[in-house]
Amino acid sequence: MRKFHIASPEEIRRGETTDVYFQRTMEVLKAIGKDKTKVVMEVTTGGLPNNWDWGVICGIEEEMHLLEGIPVNVYAMPEGSIFYPLTYNGIREPVMIIEGEYGSFGHLETAILGILCQASGIATATAHIKVAADFKPIYSFGIRRMHPAIAPMIDRAAYIGGADGVSGVGGAKLIGKEPVGTMPHALIIIIGDQREAWRKFDEVIDRKVPRIALIDTFYDEKIEAIMAIETLGEKLYGVRLDTPSSRRGDMTAIVREVRWELNVRGCKNVKIMVSGGLDEESVMELSKAGVDAFGVGTSISNAKTIDFALDIVEVEGKPIAKRGKASGKKQVWRCQNCLTDVATLVNEKAEKCPVCGNTEMKPMLQQIIRNGEIIAEIREPSEIRERVLNDLRKLINVKKQFNKYQK
Repeated sequence: MRKFHIASPEEIRRGETTDVYFQRTMEVLKAIGKDKTKVVMEVTTGGLPNNWDWGVICGIEEEMHLLEGIPVNVYAMPEGSIFYPLTYNGIREPVMIIEGEYGSFGHLETAILGILCQASGIATATAHIKVAADFKPIYSFGIRRMHPAIAPMIDRAAYIGGADGVSGVGGAKLIGKEPVGTMPHALIIIIGDQREAWRKFDEVIDRKVPRIALIDTFYDEKIEAIMAIETLGEKLYGVRLDTPSSRRGDMTAIVREVRWELNVRGCKNVKIMVSGGLDEESVMELSKAGVDAFGVGTSISNAKTIDFALDIVEVEGKPIAKRGKASGKKQVWRCQNCLTDVATLVNEKAEKCPVCGNTEMKPMLQQIIRNGEIIAEIREPSEIRERVLNDLRKLINVKKQFNKYQK
């Protein structure tokens, strides 16, 4: 009897998590001798959740391990790349291409898509929240809302998308960082007094963990903020507001009030952190109100997936695709000045950017697997994240300049 209702890596690689119609397709193709048909398949999406016009690709590392040892060639955008649903010339943008005999990998289509769809959804949501926070610190706090088996994946995807830290112990280990988090309401309630709970936390917990007092357990946030100052003094690094939406008032007004009381007591350096029920819109509003950091839960961990599809675009060297999809193996070229993408056939090149005229166009689809062997370098999550943040800042700046020009 299976104690936890999850698939093992071996079961995933054997195709035991696939949709049954792929198994039946393989059965038919083998019966008629067409299972060795060579195809080119590409992963694209026609749109993104919340009407977003860009996303962050994540899950490429797992895709490499999924397809390793299978006689295929795989090309993909690097982990953490910004991508668009459509290129400038109106073609669905490929983020990954697989070429090989269909019978060697067709049984893995469900797993291939599942990995990219969910991880990219989490990374994309995190990146949009990071932008909404004006690049202030945000932390992934949402694994308690999801199955624990995928907690490390969630935290890694969030970190790559721009989160500054994660609360999960396993997720933090995966990204090579210390987990983030201080105390829950349970600690204060069990001890029975918030001041005593803060004191005991300070006495017991390692000094490298910042002293952030949870200030909404029994009393008004302003009152508990003052109590935290009186209790911890100069050791107080920050205060956290975690009031549930069912009892939350005007949070921006509460934040401004707490900030005022901290400031008039000489604690301008004490940070204000907010968690609980946050999303892109509320983070933007609270950032403007003066919140210094955010603990974001369900909006990250349960982010809407990216509706990627894996479609055949070439059979035995001949371009062919179902309606609504552009046939032929492609390359995506990105302008290094304004981040505009143009799609061409793989043997063609975009000579210059159609928007700004720049001639520095970079090919985005890079080979990561050659005949089943991983040839791409696996980057550290911190390195990927840094590139994501740099690209995000550049993208936001480009958008501001474009909007200014449009006006």
